[in-house]
Amino acid sequence: MSTSLPVMRIAVPATIAPAMPDPADGVIALRGETMGTSWHVKFAAPRGYDPAATHRAIVSRLAGIVAEMSHWAPTSLLSRFNRAAAGTWTTLPADFAQVMAHALAIAETTGGAFDPAIGRLVDAWGFGPIPIAGLPGEPQIAAARARSGWRHLALSTSATGAHLHQPGAIALDLSGIAKGHAVDAVAALLGAAGFVHHLVEIGGELVGAGMRPDGDPWWVDLETPTGTILPPLRLALHGMAVATSGDYRRGAHTLDPRTGRPIQTGIVSASVIHRTAMEADAWATGLTVLGPVAGLELARDHGLAARLVTFVEGRTREYLSPALAAMLSD
Repeated sequence: MSTSLPVMRIAVPATIAPAMPDPADGVIALRGETMGTSWHVKFAAPRGYDPAATHRAIVSRLAGIVAEMSHWAPTSLLSRFNRAAAGTWTTLPADFAQVMAHALAIAETTGGAFDPAIGRLVDAWGFGPIPIAGLPGEPQIAAARARSGWRHLALSTSATGAHLHQPGAIALDLSGIAKGHAVDAVAALLGAAGFVHHLVEIGGELVGAGMRPDGDPWWVDLETPTGTILPPLRLALHGMAVATSGDYRRGAHTLDPRTGRPIQTGIVSASVIHRTAMEADAWATGLTVLGPVAGLELARDHGLAARLVTFVEGRTREYLSPALAAMLSD
């Protein structure tokens, strides 16, 4: 008896730029650790190129982002903002300001399904750096919700820079967007160094630019959550980024900021393809919280290329947004 293999689905961008690397180039592969996970970089470079300086530059760039936006590092700028007195303003460097501006915009668009100001809720449930003795009860959840929410924040930009207001006891958690920004930052670093054909990945979030020296795009496969059966979906990551959110890796840890409790949407994986990994990262989190119906509707309304996967009572269902369906080759 023969068993047919699942058909590989291929998603490609509407246009592919004609610029190609030198076919004689090799592919340099670098890796390291950051943000509690690993990073990997591939880029086309002349054979014999010594990547040591590039590796050091990537490590330094990532360390700078961690020093600004890590909620695990007590000395980070984010942690200092979280401890700041009510009524104070924190001046944000360029990376932090960019992330906050996009975080607040996506929070508004998603109706708070994505929220950068849920640090107190994250701590209450033990998903952050502070250990807890047990699951929070209703009083603890209510107290954390009272000290959470993006609407409490005010970001001011002027000739002197960007400044974030601390209304009192509000704690940021940028884990749903900062990693994506880090992917973009490393990609920008490579491009500025002349390595315009590259693939960058941090913790499963990726951005690709240009082509491989062999003439292929940078192919990546969307992850299939454990326990689900789906036909594989491969992306030509050319001038695009992809981020995936879900509880299939670390168990139930996604909170609905609107209720203060773990999500009950049935979504185990939400992937978003976007022009930047930062925006894909935040949108994927928001769609995970919204669920398959509201999430797919929002993706359609905003032209997002998205795949949502649910696993309910042993049954897997996949939802593709119109923008992603249009990318699938015949």
